[in-house]
Formats: sequence, C-alpha cells, structure tokens
Amino acid sequence: MAGIYIHIPFCKKACHYCDFHFSTSLKYADEMVESICKEILLKKDRINGSVGSIYLGGGTPSILSQHHLQKIFDTINHVFFVDSNAEITIETNPDDLTAQKLKELRQLPVNRFSVGIQSFYNEDLIWMNRAHNADEAESCIKRSQDAGFENLTLDLIYGYPLLTDAKWLNNIEKAINLQVPHISAYALTVEPKTALAHAIKTKKQPPVSDNQSAAQFVILMDQLQNAGFEHYEISNFAFPQRYAVHNTNYWKGVDYLGIGPSAHGFDGHNRYINPANNALYMQELSHSKLPEVVEELSKNDRFNEYIMTALRTMWGIDLEKINTDFGQDFLTETKQNMAQLENKDWLIATGNNIKLSPGGKLFADHIASELFVVD
Repeated sequence: MAGIYIHIPFCKKACHYCDFHFSTSLKYADEMVESICKEILLKKDRINGSVGSIYLGGGTPSILSQHHLQKIFDTINHVFFVDSNAEITIETNPDDLTAQKLKELRQLPVNRFSVGIQSFYNEDLIWMNRAHNADEAESCIKRSQDAGFENLTLDLIYGYPLLTDAKWLNNIEKAINLQVPHISAYALTVEPKTALAHAIKTKKQPPVSDNQSAAQFVILMDQLQNAGFEHYEISNFAFPQRYAVHNTNYWKGVDYLGIGPSAHGFDGHNRYINPANNALYMQELSHSKLPEVVEELSKNDRFNEYIMTALRTMWGIDLEKINTDFGQDFLTETKQNMAQLENKDWLIATGNNIKLSPGGKLFADHIASELFVVD
C-alpha cells in the first residue's frame, strides 16, 4: 500500500543544526494548509489502491491547530481510500504535547507520535536551541501514554561536543525506561548554511568528532539490543514487529506521495520534488499548477537507490531481486564488488541475502558506495 508524506513548514524556533525547510512565522498558515489540500486534490490519480501510511513531518506539524490538521485529513479521506489499519504519524515537539493538545489530537485519526526529544539534559537542549526543556522531554511521553497514545517513537542525537559517554548512556537509559516501542537516534551532522556550521567555521564551537560519533553509535547499539530492541535500520530500533511502517516502506521502495513545500514523492521510476520555497509553492497552487520538478530515474539510479536503502536495514540486499529487477549484469558486478568487502568482514552473506556485519554498520554509506554502479 502506498504512503503519503506531508511536509508542514513551520517551527517555533530554528534549531542550530537543522537544515530542513521551515519558517518560524505562522502568518500564512491558513494559506499553506489550503495549498497543501489543493495539492492533494491535484494528485488524486497518483495512488491506485489503499493508503497504508500517512506521515506528517516538517518542520513541526504539531504546531498547527486541530482545525488545520482536520482539514488536511478530511481532504485525504475525500480523495483516497485510507486503510483502516493505516499508520498515521505526526512529528511533535515535547513542548507542544500539553494536556489540551493531546485532547485535540485524540479527535484526529493520528495513531502514532514521533517526538523530538534529542536529549534529556537542559544544557544540551539550550546548545541545540530547542524549544523544550529536560522536564518536558520526560513528562510529554508519560502524558501522551496516559492519554492513550501508546505507539510512540522518540528521537535522540549523539556525537555533539557536550555529550559525554556517561551522559549518552543516561539518555539511552531514560529512553528505555519510558517504555516506548521505537527509538530513532542520529549522529549530529554539520549541514552547510546552518547556525552550527557558522559557529564551527568561526571557531565559536569545536568541530564534530567522527571518532566520538562512532564510539557513541556502538554504545547505542549495545544498550538498545540488550534492552530487547531490534536494530532494523541504521538509525532505528524497535521492539519486534513494532517497526515504523511509513519509513520502512521508504527503505523497501514502496510508492509514496510527497505533499508540501520541499517534499519529495516516488512512484518506482520517477521522483517528484517540490520547491523549498513557501511563496513559490503557494503561488503555483493558487493557479492550480503542481509546483514540482520530475526527476526520471535511470536504471543505474534505481539500482543504486535500492543498494543504499536495503543495505541500511536488517533485511539487507536480495541478490535474487537484483537479478529479477535489474538483470544478470548488475548481479555479476554486485558479486564482484562484494568480495573485497566480505574480506574486511563488513558484510554477511547468507544464500541470496547480503547484510551489514556489526562492524560494517559503522561504514554503511561507504560500503553502499562501493556497490554502486557508476555511469
């Protein structure tokens, strides 16, 4: 079943490390929601069959009012058939999850929260320029669970200068003790044109350490696997069968619509890319035009994308799929490229299945690039 991703381009504050597309002004929230609904209507023929997942990301979707969110869901349900068991996720910030907000969210079809905790330390949250504090980081999860939202995932960040190994262990322990079924954790990356990149360039902040990130990734894997979580994707851990449906479908190449400014969609052969510009996005849709650029993926592009995404998961690469979907030449080259990686103990081959070894997970992107087909 296809998925729908909706990008909500609004946030209260700009986190110092973030390069996602958003605005800190809600001045045009009404117009943006109207445009998002119009794009959904214009893409009514893009999905044949049921919708199996809806994901509201951003930005911070929980910043929108109940009225705005209901309007988006009403439009989706008017245009598409949403499966009764569909996973419907909304990204939230801890400070948004008040008792009143949770009461409002109960009136919507949302059944999963992705909560941007990032850290349980106030000094770290201030350093990141997050909008919430450490008390809210814990209390929002408990409050959500008490309100009946059990399907929760929380995000953590590691590999930044303030985070000692002892603090990282404590963050992981607190996340485990909150009894959520899913945890996502990401190494801090320094993206161009962010406040963090500028601070490092001007020597106001120390650079990020690859060695620190690697060591804390190993700590993360050990602690969460010992707690019963499956490491089912490089950055994602879940209790058995509690994997994120929407994101798992990304990694398995399932079709999805991308709605909203900067959103991407995929139909198996083409990628549809919306502009990361709110004014341009809304202007085009005001004239009933889809503000997208279509990128036709070559066979090599699709193969490389399969390698990149499949290799990151616990299901790995299927050599039989390569042979069926791409042909014998791709299979032969893949096997040749695999040999040197197996010698480094970075890959585990079982029959037609290829997975990253525990050591290989530290070099996932490099290993994938070694298996790419180059034009």
